[in-house]
Amino acid sequence: QVQLVESGGGRVQAGGSLRLSCAASGRTRSINTMGWYRQAPWKQRELVADMSSSGEINYAEFVKGRFTISRDNGKNTVLLQMSNLKPEDTGVYFCYAQTVYGPVERTYRDDYWGQGTQVTVSS
Repeated sequence: QVQLVESGGGRVQAGGSLRLSCAASGRTRSINTMGWYRQAPWKQRELVADMSSSGEINYAEFVKGRFTISRDNGKNTVLLQMSNLKPEDTGVYFCYAQTVYGPVERTYRDDYWGQGTQVTVSS
């Protein structure tokens, strides 16, 4: 099992910045990918950014150039620096981790989610 605890959400005006932090505990040695998803009211949860343990990064198109994801594998944390925030960035942001384990011929993957942290951007 992996436990994820987020921090850093809040309210900010459009154009402002926030930094989200997520700390993992438990079976952290099995973690491969860590990242962030968000869910706005009445919308499906969507990927914001994720990063593999080897450093491969994926960003959603709507955050490219504004958000930066980083990881500290030694501390089992993932950060999301958000800049130039827009009202449409409002939502609950969830930390995500995927563990990969098992022999090469039969690999297992488990997904874990944090409780979520609210980000509100006012115009």
